[in-house]
Amino acid sequence: MKKIMIIGAIDSGKTSLVMALNGISGIATKTQSLEYKSLTIDTPGEFMENPRMYKALLSTSLEAKYIIFTQDSTMDKSIFPPKFATAFNCMTIGVITKIDHVDSNVEKAKKFLNNISLKGPVFEVSALTGEGIETLKEFVKL
Repeated sequence: MKKIMIIGAIDSGKTSLVMALNGISGIATKTQSLEYKSLTIDTPGEFMENPRMYKALLSTSLEAKYIIFTQDSTMDKSIFPPKFATAFNCMTIGVITKIDHVDSNVEKAKKFLNNISLKGPVFEVSALTGEGIETLKEFVKL
């Protein structure tokens, strides 16, 4: 079964999103290497922040039906190069995380994700409150 691969910056909410999608409760811990769950592949933020690791992301993406690009809504920048999503052959979607945070700027996060040429939609979620998680699950057919 093809999985959902999650990529994004360090601290962008990838592991919290993985936990929410897999129905796992608890506190997220730092992802040190590729972590396979029944439905997902969690990637370390360093893989996205270091261009030398792009090859690992591209080869791992062959196991995925969907690639989720996470953008933390509290960040002032994006780590994704322009049109980066076009490098992947499967469905690419965006997820804006931490929408419940006091410093959240969803519109800025949308602009960042629109710049990477996603094939699919952008979702707004909070892994903390659960907002938007069910809508995302329905889209990826979980």
